[in-house]
Amino acid sequence: MNEIKKTINPISIPTKKLYTGSQIPCIGYGTFGSDYIPAETVSETVKKAIYSGYRQIDCASVYGNEKNIGEVLDEIFKSGFLEREDLWITSKVWNDMHDNVVESCKQSLKDLKIDYLDLYLVHWPFPNYHPPHCDVTSRSPNAKPYIHENYMKTWRQMEQLVEDGLVKNIGTSNMTIPKLKLLLRDAKIKPACNEMELHPHFQQPELFDFCLKNDIQPIGYCPLGSPGRPERDRTKDDTVDLKDEVIIKIANRLNVTPAQVAIKWAVQRGQIPIPFSVNHFFENLEAVVNVQLTENDMKEISNIDKNCRLIKGQVFLWKENQGWEDLWDLNGEITPA
Repeated sequence: MNEIKKTINPISIPTKKLYTGSQIPCIGYGTFGSDYIPAETVSETVKKAIYSGYRQIDCASVYGNEKNIGEVLDEIFKSGFLEREDLWITSKVWNDMHDNVVESCKQSLKDLKIDYLDLYLVHWPFPNYHPPHCDVTSRSPNAKPYIHENYMKTWRQMEQLVEDGLVKNIGTSNMTIPKLKLLLRDAKIKPACNEMELHPHFQQPELFDFCLKNDIQPIGYCPLGSPGRPERDRTKDDTVDLKDEVIIKIANRLNVTPAQVAIKWAVQRGQIPIPFSVNHFFENLEAVVNVQLTENDMKEISNIDKNCRLIKGQVFLWKENQGWEDLWDLNGEITPA
């Protein structure tokens, strides 16, 4: 990897200890190419990211690039640069495989060319498929609401993966407090992590605190406000985190980029950001080690929360005349069928 001119010593990257005892790096490299970055480009950047110092890779079957990433991982392991246990690798079961979790996991393992996952997540709590590259009006004719009994059937399969040694930790994604309360009540193996949208303009303090109080580690996607998100996830009311005057002021004072401020804020707050970037992955990693925000910086950023959800999930709605708000249990109760 002659093109890697900058590296961060992975030993300098802090880790978080999960309730299971596993140590997860406090930043990961995301691999969702927002429907327009070719799988080959993502996998090549994964290789560069690993050689530059990343030790956590966040994958998912629906991203369509696990086979490509698997080729990279296999090459790296065979080269002797890293052993399998040196990397934290996450994947997720997609919505059309809630009834076939073990099969989905085994396919991801095969594609990634590894024999276990450090973390496996239920990608969305809804078993509602949508095709790649669809627009915001797309709806599955078989879409269903969240039905806890069905989700627990999926979760029992997740637990089986741990018992069978295919997965070390299991977790959730895009959950809400009411849904998590039911899962915590009924699970034999409770979730170790919850992946959720987290950035300065969408801080989700209630859900964030709930996760911490229940020993569930928050993992934050869209940590930079997802400037490259798909068109279907854009609305006229969306705000832009990296143009916030508070973020820019702090960045200018520290002589760093606004993105680096957002990454460091996430890490200092206690969530694990998983930014995706083809061109700025090193700067994102560097922020963890070389940027330090003051207590006042953290307070100022806490005050710019605009409750601006960017990934609203409209494609998962299950009946006519619904708004995206129905997916997120905003009144504290699960939206009924």
